[in-house]
Amino acid sequence: MGRWMSTSLALMGALLLSATCQAGETPEEAPAHGSLVILGGSERFDHIEYWEQIVELAGGPGCRIAVFPTASGDPVKKGGWVISALNKAGADAFLVPVAWRKMPLSPQEAVADPELVEQVRESTGVFLIGGEQDKIVKALYTPEGQNTPMLDAVWDVYKKGGVIAGTSAGAAVMSRIMYRDADSVLETMLRGVHFGKEIDRGLGFLDGEWFVDQHCLVRGRFARTLVAMHDQGFKYGLGVDENSGVIVRNGKDLEVIGYKGALVLDLSRAQHDPKLNRFNLKNVRLTYLDRGDRYDLKTRVVTPSDDKLDDEKLDPKSPDFRPYLDRPLFFNDILGNTTVADLMGKLMECIHAEAIGLAFDGIEARKHSVDGFEFKFTRDDDSVAWYTESHGGDDYTVLNIRLDIRPIRITGPLYDAGDSP
Repeated sequence: MGRWMSTSLALMGALLLSATCQAGETPEEAPAHGSLVILGGSERFDHIEYWEQIVELAGGPGCRIAVFPTASGDPVKKGGWVISALNKAGADAFLVPVAWRKMPLSPQEAVADPELVEQVRESTGVFLIGGEQDKIVKALYTPEGQNTPMLDAVWDVYKKGGVIAGTSAGAAVMSRIMYRDADSVLETMLRGVHFGKEIDRGLGFLDGEWFVDQHCLVRGRFARTLVAMHDQGFKYGLGVDENSGVIVRNGKDLEVIGYKGALVLDLSRAQHDPKLNRFNLKNVRLTYLDRGDRYDLKTRVVTPSDDKLDDEKLDPKSPDFRPYLDRPLFFNDILGNTTVADLMGKLMECIHAEAIGLAFDGIEARKHSVDGFEFKFTRDDDSVAWYTESHGGDDYTVLNIRLDIRPIRITGPLYDAGDSP
């Protein structure tokens, strides 16, 4: 068939939960009236689906969409690209001059300017472009951690039924806690995270139980997502891949759009062993959502896309289950480009119910022993998948793969080339 492609928040919790909402509401209590479009980064400007969806959610042709280039080091040029894409889809988009370079006003002046604030408040859509998410947060909160008038206006757009969209950095700020300035994924697993350094507060538009990360599959960031979730006590995480996105309507109904998909990470039943002295988790549950799939953030119910429902269901409990892969699955770089999604699909079509992935520094392992991690993926009675080739490739929706992560030691030097030419 050729299917080879494819909990330390307690001390600060009350303060952070209230600070990221309007009028003292927690994210769980805050009424959600509008929509969120969370893009994982590197979306294509000629992929009209993204831009048409945002325009539709903002009210259709002629809708006013405020574009914030705040995260970018080149706000005018990159903000202009987004405006052009939105306008081609029918919007009347405009640049909001809140940025740290190349603007006539400082960010502090711009976010308090009554005229600019009112322009945003009267819009029906907001778009936060990519770059450095810390710049967004620093601009939209006061030094004391309060909402600026501009952030209040953005919240007003959302509460009145408008759309808040963001890509890359603009996606990271959607949750109440975000990655701010992290090292590599492996170093993050080895060293952990610290509030105010690697992680910090976000804007909190998404339900407070959920953590958001971006560039998730291409860059292997699903693993660092788990580190932050465990450290900050999140039950659920959403990792959106590049050139992909999710639409969240009414605070609960999620739909995947774009090229690849998103990973749902469930720590609600996970266990951690503090005696191991390094990052570890047992019984993480992973669900991979592909384009067209739907997910209810409240009930956790998955509805695969129509093309998958009309094609093939992969259920190991079924007497008709006929796996076609017969070799054990082993991946020596589980943090590689989309490796985790590819593994999950293969595992659902393999006679072996377990797969192993490793994460370690291969360059250093060529010289000496190094610390790393073993990722054990298990297909169990709760695991099920759907498959289709209707888009010209191998597309899976995979539910409930168990993941156990434990620290290991890679014995080095990893190999000896000897006298081979």
